[in-house]
Amino acid sequence: MGKYKVVMSGKTWPNAYEKLAEHCDIQMWEGEGKIPQETLRDWLRDADGFFNIGHITVDEELLEAAPNLRVISQSGVGYDSVDVEACTKKGVPFSNTPGVLVEATADLTFGLLLSAARRIHEGYEKVKQGNWETVFGVDLFGKTLGIVGMGDIGSAVARRAKASGMNIVYHNRSRKHEAEKELDAVYLSFEELLHTADCIVCLVPLSDESKGMFGEAEFKTMKNSAYFVNAARGGLVDTEALYEALENEEIAYAALDVTDPEPLPADHKLLQLSNVLVTPHIGSATYETRNRMADLAVQNLLLGLEKKPLVTCVNEEVNYK
Repeated sequence: MGKYKVVMSGKTWPNAYEKLAEHCDIQMWEGEGKIPQETLRDWLRDADGFFNIGHITVDEELLEAAPNLRVISQSGVGYDSVDVEACTKKGVPFSNTPGVLVEATADLTFGLLLSAARRIHEGYEKVKQGNWETVFGVDLFGKTLGIVGMGDIGSAVARRAKASGMNIVYHNRSRKHEAEKELDAVYLSFEELLHTADCIVCLVPLSDESKGMFGEAEFKTMKNSAYFVNAARGGLVDTEALYEALENEEIAYAALDVTDPEPLPADHKLLQLSNVLVTPHIGSATYETRNRMADLAVQNLLLGLEKKPLVTCVNEEVNYK
């Protein structure tokens, strides 16, 4: 029997690629930017597997163009660009890579908060200009951190905050009793959290219900001294409302690893403000974490090609038995 045909929408780490190449004939996009949907549909016409990298749109039209597809494996956690229901209807199991990026993303999230609070990056920019004027920030010790989305990453951020002497409040679709016990975290309604917290971290998945959940009303509800961090998805935040809140000093500061649009144009007005810090979506971007993500994605793909149960299947109802 010949090798399985696999389409990759971008490059992955060498060790993961080599493992995949042992069992598969690979057609990989190496061009600039995202692979065009038309090209992807053409490549998938006789493909057995799809290795999804780079927030590629997977919809009913794409799936219809891939009649032999056995599995879609994504090297990443968020899948708002994937129509999971359409995958399920076609009987195609879809996997992502949860868990392996928790600690790296939590490090980045708390790092954004710490850097913003102490103006670390601004101090460095001054030093490069020969300016050693003192840059004043604020303490995190004793402040209240509000976590919106107390999943695995939220809990990991809470552990870091507790070690720094912060008080933890959170909002989530369901109570997290273990976090309350372990971290002395206090559950609040969304509005109560916005009123109460000195620093607010957004870590919820993007969905139709959560899109734009941080808008004009939410920023006006926050303290004028509030620090806001988004390390989840850019679409959770109304960018225009955030700009107005920062410009009018309705909140003190924003630190973002994700934006809407993304990438944010270099001349975007948000980047002209002095009370904002933006990083280029690097929550999981450590060598160790990205390698683990790639390894898990390859494992899922190879299992799916053999019609064996995927380790992390999003649409479990069509996972192989």
